[in-house]
Amino acid sequence: MRMPNPNWIPQVVCLAIALGCASAFGAGRSAAWGEEIQWFLRSQHEVAAQSGRFHRTQLAASWPAARTAVIVCDMWDRHPSFVASQRMEELGPRMNAWINVARQRGVTIIHAPSECMSSYRDHPSRQRATAAPKQEEYPTGVDQWCESIPGEAADSFPIEQSVGTEEENPAQQAAWEENLRREQRDPRRPWKQQLATIEIDPDQDWLTDSGTEIWNILSSRQLDHVIVAGVHSNLGLLGRPFGVRRMKLAGKQVAVLRDLTDTLYDPRSWPYVSHFSATDLVTDYIERYLAPTISSDQLLGGDPFRFATDKRPHLALVINESEYETERTVPLFARERLQRDYRLSYLFGDSTDGNRMPGVELIAEADLLVLSVRRRTLPEEQLQVFRDFAASKKGIVGIRTANHAFSLRDQDPPAGLQAWPQLDREVFGGNYTNHYGPELIARISLADRNRQHPILLGIDQGDWYCGGSLYRVSPLDSAATILMQGAIPGFPAEPVAWTFQRAGGGKSFYTSLGVPSDFDHPIFQQLLSAAIAWGARQDR
Repeated sequence: MRMPNPNWIPQVVCLAIALGCASAFGAGRSAAWGEEIQWFLRSQHEVAAQSGRFHRTQLAASWPAARTAVIVCDMWDRHPSFVASQRMEELGPRMNAWINVARQRGVTIIHAPSECMSSYRDHPSRQRATAAPKQEEYPTGVDQWCESIPGEAADSFPIEQSVGTEEENPAQQAAWEENLRREQRDPRRPWKQQLATIEIDPDQDWLTDSGTEIWNILSSRQLDHVIVAGVHSNLGLLGRPFGVRRMKLAGKQVAVLRDLTDTLYDPRSWPYVSHFSATDLVTDYIERYLAPTISSDQLLGGDPFRFATDKRPHLALVINESEYETERTVPLFARERLQRDYRLSYLFGDSTDGNRMPGVELIAEADLLVLSVRRRTLPEEQLQVFRDFAASKKGIVGIRTANHAFSLRDQDPPAGLQAWPQLDREVFGGNYTNHYGPELIARISLADRNRQHPILLGIDQGDWYCGGSLYRVSPLDSAATILMQGAIPGFPAEPVAWTFQRAGGGKSFYTSLGVPSDFDHPIFQQLLSAAIAWGARQDR
């Protein structure tokens, strides 16, 4: 029996459960005692020391269900911020469905709505928690908030910390606070219980906001693996006595349910990104310095949870070349131009072997691929990821050396690796043969006949000079649409930016521009921004 309303149960039943619950502390287990649950733990590791670049990878892991706990952090019925409350309401049904499956698989569920225990005084799950056997020893600070742990100092926290409201709409927020007063709630601390859509099973679940009590539960039930879900990932999820930091310090194997969490962040504050991009930045921080993450679809199937108003396209920026510093210029461009409105994933070549690209399989999740790779050959399964993406209807944007990303000059690939010399023609409609000398400076201008192309609308019309050698790419495929061209005195003009529709229907944009000085030029920044926006739209 599930009990949506956790505030009612006859006291005599509570007492009977509290006095007769010895089996709950490890003597008795569910039918799933021996079951292993397969997770894909996503984490990030620095490409090279002090590089500031990270590989994002997934590792399969099996956790015994009977030795795994889920801690549901601060999923309150009300929050001081109107928009935060709305997002928790939206999270609730998906979280409840995930918890139900986890429970059925034999995972221990601990509900931890902080400062709400008085509402659950007579609830059997609350009494079960207070009756858990006390331990002889406890980790240091087990009942205290934790601001940071060793290892986090490597990077400053990625967003401005806030414990207030997100007042993007002051009138809306004022109305919300007035409504809280009418409900006889303190607008600064309006929570009274957990969100009602998250069911608390009185026969199996646990209810506590005490780090000591949670340690009693984890120790008495031999729970070595802990999954933390709820809000807020930049605050309580990390800092509570039962949060990620304390669990990691105590030696537990911790994971964060990344798609069933949220941040408390005002987009008017640093780093001035959308709310959802701020959540991504915090998730990156967690994966780099604190714990791996999982997603709810790993138990529920389908796609990971996504807020209805999160319409950002997902960009995979793949960087693996050693000539033009795009490992520096592209991330900087992305932070300044794209981070606010896009979901960004970075993939880099291995620092010691450019023919290895850890985490490359994750580009399949993206809506658009931004490619800056030069003369790499890959294992068959990694190269196939790129072939599959190119065969889809998703957009591809290529920068400079992308037209010879996976081809070698007059040599065969090393043993066990594969090349893709046809990429230039098949993906970009190009015909790269070589380039002019760097001493010949090309003047760049818009192609007159295509000035009304969506990518060129709003771009400065004046000519300018590129910073690198002009590529020889003529003639292009007849289906290519030339947007910009470069001219060197005494030589035929060459296309430097164009679009192309691939055989499978996907859209491609390519530019042979992209040396470091180009990224400093406003017209190139406008061009690349517009090309990415065009490529990310699936309706064109």
